[in-house]
Amino acid sequence: MKLANQVAIVTGAGRNIGEAITKMLASEGAAIAVVDLDKTRGEKVAADIEAAGGKAKGYVCDVSKEQDIIDTVKAVASDFGRIDILVNNAAISDNKHILDITKEQWDLTIAVTLTAPMLFGKYVAKEMIAAGHGGKMINTSSTSGFYGRPRSIAYTSAKAGIVNLTRSMAMQLAAYDIRVNCIVPNKIGPPVGKEEFNPDRKVLNLRKREGVPNDIAKAVLFLVSDDSDFIDGTHLMVGGGCSTLMPGGDFKG
Repeated sequence: MKLANQVAIVTGAGRNIGEAITKMLASEGAAIAVVDLDKTRGEKVAADIEAAGGKAKGYVCDVSKEQDIIDTVKAVASDFGRIDILVNNAAISDNKHILDITKEQWDLTIAVTLTAPMLFGKYVAKEMIAAGHGGKMINTSSTSGFYGRPRSIAYTSAKAGIVNLTRSMAMQLAAYDIRVNCIVPNKIGPPVGKEEFNPDRKVLNLRKREGVPNDIAKAVLFLVSDDSDFIDGTHLMVGGGCSTLMPGGDFKG
């Protein structure tokens, strides 16, 4: 068990990538705080983990609200006695053109997708520092944070910000033995805010298949385990090699 006796918080854990991450970390011995805005989804994932012999509890949290984040972190620390791992997975997308997006839509997307990881990192780091045992944090970016898109102006900006947020968090928390890294998925499972994967959605990469949530979960497990002890402040592309392809190139697979 790579994560025996450790406690992990995973946000946006009620479905898709977040659900896969919780179950992967639980399978390696971690107790899981399943954080989601949807109470039913979060509790179902927690129940699934417990039915498989693990330990988990669901927490309802609106990550756009700082007080919700503070209350959730305090509750997890109280319920489990410690926090060793934070996975900032929750996000929303605006799917808006710059000429159409409202300030309210921009603010909410940034709050959930960029500000919440910073705030969770802040309050979890305080718990880790007080406990004196260090920890690991993972922020979730996207290939959308590395390229422009015809739609989604706030989401692409937030996901780009996640990469440098990770670098700064890593530098500022290194003195406390807290490692911070970032994963960068590409078109894994249903799009953000959607329930089902569209089989007609174009996916181009070197592996010649669609990415699945467990691809991300395996990468997260690596980055929060001792196997990656010498990796800090970086981003890991998990997109089947899509980032190596030149836009407009002639790759045929």
